[in-house]
Amino acid sequence: MMNTFDYVIVGGGTAGCILANRLTESGKKSVLLLEAGGQPKSKWIAIPAGFSKLLTNKKYNWLFQTEPEPNTKGRTISVPRGKGLGGSTLINGMIYVRGQPSDYDAWASAGATGWSYKDVEPYFRKLEHYEPGDNTRGKMGPIYLEQVRERFPLASAFLQAAVQDGQPLNEDYNSPVQEGFGYYQVNQRGGKRWSAYDAYLKPALGRKNLTIETHAHVLKLDFDGLRCIGVTYRKEGQDFSVLAGTEVILSAGGVQTPQILELSGIGQPKLLQSFGIPVKYALEGVGENYIDHFATRMNWRVKNTITLNEMSRGWRLGVAVVKYFTRKTGILTLGTGLVHGFVKTNPELNTPDAQYFFMHASYANAAERILDTAAGMTIGVTQLRPESKGSIHIKSADPFTGPAIRPNFLSSEVDQQSIVRSMQIARRIVNQSSFAKYVDFEMSPGVKTQSDADWLEFARNNGQTIYHPVGTCRMGEDSKAVVDLRLRVHGVKGLRVVDASVIPKIVSGNTQAAVMMVAEKAADLIAQDSAQDSAQDT
Repeated sequence: MMNTFDYVIVGGGTAGCILANRLTESGKKSVLLLEAGGQPKSKWIAIPAGFSKLLTNKKYNWLFQTEPEPNTKGRTISVPRGKGLGGSTLINGMIYVRGQPSDYDAWASAGATGWSYKDVEPYFRKLEHYEPGDNTRGKMGPIYLEQVRERFPLASAFLQAAVQDGQPLNEDYNSPVQEGFGYYQVNQRGGKRWSAYDAYLKPALGRKNLTIETHAHVLKLDFDGLRCIGVTYRKEGQDFSVLAGTEVILSAGGVQTPQILELSGIGQPKLLQSFGIPVKYALEGVGENYIDHFATRMNWRVKNTITLNEMSRGWRLGVAVVKYFTRKTGILTLGTGLVHGFVKTNPELNTPDAQYFFMHASYANAAERILDTAAGMTIGVTQLRPESKGSIHIKSADPFTGPAIRPNFLSSEVDQQSIVRSMQIARRIVNQSSFAKYVDFEMSPGVKTQSDADWLEFARNNGQTIYHPVGTCRMGEDSKAVVDLRLRVHGVKGLRVVDASVIPKIVSGNTQAAVMMVAEKAADLIAQDSAQDSAQDT
């Protein structure tokens, strides 16, 4: 006899951890959480700077890569996704960005009724624990947030140069006004990474109505007609099937949720048939509408200061280790961003369309996070709301073969213009007289890059994703939408999607906060639907 649970959650990442907590709070519903990875046991997880050790670790990272595409010179681009309980919050840069109110109003205007900023803002406040914030910020939620702890002369000088360039300072970019420069907010508590596992799943581990299976790789969803009744997964070489009395909830993320749907017969009929997969229900939008943030890194050699490059070597590293483990301060508290900048590349825009990530560090090998030996600094540059859209689809019927990821970066002329202007503004800020004391020379792209064509060529040759895949099972009521406005999969019963894949348009900034909000709101929607079903039964 198969085990039966009220809810089976596929994926123990950001959304899965939140749902596992919220759906078991009452003690009335049984939940099974399935996660392909394991427990978050690495010593590097809690140390913020440890992300550099985990981004190339196959135990905690799926290590996906894009398919080669002409827009990015035939390169394969890394698409890291977290593996293990806590998902990408175990390995990401911890940067917390709500996005702009207009992002969510645009969702509603495009048909996602009930997802405007007025509708979702209470869920941001519900999840946040940010004590310095004003009354627009949450102060009692489970996600602890801190402004980055450390201050360095180079960062202060960069902020001064931004002001000299005419940019505003902004102490809290997660307030309704995002524009400006300042220090990033990160999901940390007392100088340690604070993941979705720490915030949501760990407090729920003792609940009798929560069962967790790790190293459980989902093979397919199981159906009775057009009702999803359970899941089949493989663990330690053996296949198991479980039943969901109420719902199966897919929370496998923007890359793997569409893959699981397609492996289960939900998607584009021609594609499924080409891999010998029987069509359960035709949904043309599965795997389409893939949107991600494309970023370039500009680097400078600097002088008259000490940067992270030198601080992370030799005796200085020894001092930093002692400082961290005794006081939870110092360079080991740093993630991927120190100073933020949200800028308008065109003064006619209503809100910023570009984001900067300033670090007093430069990489000899960015993919492997190996720092230069000489002093350097980096400004990561990304366009906030790209129009280019790609796809994520299976390339095999084998559940253990990763999908084909085709982001189609820089296919839109708007995206091309925005990334070029963003980089030009970054150079302009660095060239301000107040910053001259520290700047030796521009390493990348270098002063020979002057024309718009030169800048675009640099972006095509060097840009990377910054790991924000969304939209591949977007919500809506049109023919290309995959889930409805309550996140139920169109055309079938007993199946819901709750993760980054349902986001219809990418938000203006790092996406983890938006995913957390989606999961918190989804938990309420699920509870409401359950109560309604119970009332109808009686």
